[in-house]
Amino acid sequence: MKRLLLSVAVAAIAFTGSAAYAQDADGTEIIVTAQRREQNVQDVGLAVSVLSGQQLLEQGVTTVNGLENLAPSLEVESQFGGGQPSYSLRGVGFRDYASNNAPTVGVYVDEVAYTLPIMTQGVLFDVERVEVLRGPQGTLYGRNTTGGAINVISARPRDEFAAGFNAEYGNYDAVRGEGYVNWALGGGAAARISGAFAQGGVWQTNRETGAELGDADRIALRGQFLLPATDNLEFLLNVHGFRDQSDGLGLILFKNLPATPAPGGPGLPVIPATIAHEHDQTSWGFSPAFAAQTGLAQNTAPFRDNEGAGASLTTRYDFGGATLTYILSHEHLDRRELNDWDALPLAVAGTLFTSEASVTQNEIRLASNGDNALDWIVGVYFGDEELTDNYESDFGDSFGPIASLSTPYSQEVDTAAIFAQIEYQVAPTLNLVAGIRYEDEERRLVDFTTNFAGGAVIPLQNNTTEMQEVSGRVALEWTPTDDLLYYASISRGVKSGGFTAYNSFSPDAVDAFDPEVLVAYEVGFKSELIDRTLRLNGALFYYDYTDQQVQNALFIAANNAAVGRITNAPSSRIYGAELELVWRPIEALTITQAVGYQNGEFDEDFLILDIAASNASGTPVGRNANGERLGPPELTYNGSLAYQGAVGANWEWSGSVDYSYRGETDPPLLKPTFGEGYGVPDYWLVNANLSVRPTDGPWEFGLWGRNLLDEEYHETRNFFAAADVTPIAAPGLPRTFGVRVAYRR
Repeated sequence: MKRLLLSVAVAAIAFTGSAAYAQDADGTEIIVTAQRREQNVQDVGLAVSVLSGQQLLEQGVTTVNGLENLAPSLEVESQFGGGQPSYSLRGVGFRDYASNNAPTVGVYVDEVAYTLPIMTQGVLFDVERVEVLRGPQGTLYGRNTTGGAINVISARPRDEFAAGFNAEYGNYDAVRGEGYVNWALGGGAAARISGAFAQGGVWQTNRETGAELGDADRIALRGQFLLPATDNLEFLLNVHGFRDQSDGLGLILFKNLPATPAPGGPGLPVIPATIAHEHDQTSWGFSPAFAAQTGLAQNTAPFRDNEGAGASLTTRYDFGGATLTYILSHEHLDRRELNDWDALPLAVAGTLFTSEASVTQNEIRLASNGDNALDWIVGVYFGDEELTDNYESDFGDSFGPIASLSTPYSQEVDTAAIFAQIEYQVAPTLNLVAGIRYEDEERRLVDFTTNFAGGAVIPLQNNTTEMQEVSGRVALEWTPTDDLLYYASISRGVKSGGFTAYNSFSPDAVDAFDPEVLVAYEVGFKSELIDRTLRLNGALFYYDYTDQQVQNALFIAANNAAVGRITNAPSSRIYGAELELVWRPIEALTITQAVGYQNGEFDEDFLILDIAASNASGTPVGRNANGERLGPPELTYNGSLAYQGAVGANWEWSGSVDYSYRGETDPPLLKPTFGEGYGVPDYWLVNANLSVRPTDGPWEFGLWGRNLLDEEYHETRNFFAAADVTPIAAPGLPRTFGVRVAYRR
């Protein structure tokens, strides 16, 4: 606790501190819909960061993953560098490279929940803003989460003509662009067509063959149609789709390989010591059996061949005193993704995911209109998911005679919920907010098995897990002046249980894990000072975790091998603080700063498999994790300096520098067992932009640079086979720079 208080004090003195609030610190209102109605962000008693679409363009953020360097306490980790992201807020996260489980942080695009993390890639283009809500959500949102929510709001059709584009060219021959056209159709109707693409960007090399890797090939389109039927009734149709046929990410070996095989891999050949930890040096290769099973060549490079499509219809009817909203949506994804998770030309850990997912959702809510002494909202939600997945793995050099494995299964999820929230003005300066949600969910794992060339390793498994949980929030908001808000809240969040859908040699590995429950206590403030040129917000939080879902492992003595398995830790806690600032000391200069501190630990007995000791003894050996840290970075920090000025009478310029820091991570399964090397070291990233434009013209021309210090950083680290045999890391992009041209009218 002393470290927490010291961090808060230092941050307050150094930064007076707050993150990216759409760069409006001049009194301009920033409107958010974090509570399902339009409000000034400073009037909402929630920890929420708002990122404008223009800011995302300038900083090169094209996927949800890139938000982690713009919002405090947010981490987005692509599992083993693949297309399955893991989201974490304030240390509440869920590490899982399978396709089937719910996230701790919900991602919503235009009010539609993306219930499977694999469906959240490639959604950021033609964006109005992104809202990052920290803390348990569920009272007002389509699905329950324990960590928070990321709301992506696309630019809405307007009753006028408008058009624009933004195009970039950078080193490594990378080309990227996005654009939109907006039409008025008469009678208040409007249409908006937008799209984005990315090509090129090769930056990695196969250290054995010289083959190149890193080429992007992505395209996405969205059409929105606003159709007012009467003065009180309107329809908004959103149709969208994407295709991603890019190269995958090549992992790197961040340590020299040992000169002899480790005891865990009976089929692993001797590998000479190799210096291979340069960030642009990778390798890949697969066994003949895996090639025959998948129809791919042994030297096929990692790739993605994914496409998705979806549509939503939002219907709103204004009764005068209240508005009825109905959102019907359907999302579909086809995924085929090849990864090499050992960074070697061997069959130590290769994977091919073939997935088909469909999600249909309905949400109906009735909300009061206006700003009344009593504002309320009630609603119902129901949805269903269908996932068909085949996880094929190439572990021939790790597990000996079992050359390649195939793990097919299906999963079905049915969810229904009812929710309500009120905001009541108890006194002129005091508001009470209270919300509740009841959710009923059933998850079914259907015909799960693991096969190899000789037959099934385990028979078909069919499991079911159910959840009937109540979540909610109670908060008090006190506004002693128009420029100051204090709030205190208690909230309860729930995350669904699920199944560990990895290849398995034991039916025990696919037993269901339980839902996790998080009770959050938070106090905070929001303020606007110095004639509203300084916006300063802060929060303290304490999380009480029950049945936290944790990546663990199951040891199978017959194979002398460990297989990943998600289990529940009985009790843990997380605590921390955040400070955010936007300051405009003069009209031409905007300064943003944000700092987040978080720490957490297991606080009851909880056994984590000691894989190295188990491999050595041939029997499962556990380690009591009571008192060990949960692993997220203790400190995150980001900020920016932006300045604009005139160039003669007819031109103006703007320049900005933004920077972010992420502290060391040490996942509990890896670091204590395999040493300091598996904790991801801390790193800094620095970016810059310079633009010029005619004062009254639609064009803009710019230069940009990202990771200007050419920091060699890792997003994640892990291993396959036995300890230190394959010390792999997912590297971040090196320094990139280029030019930009934009047009808007």
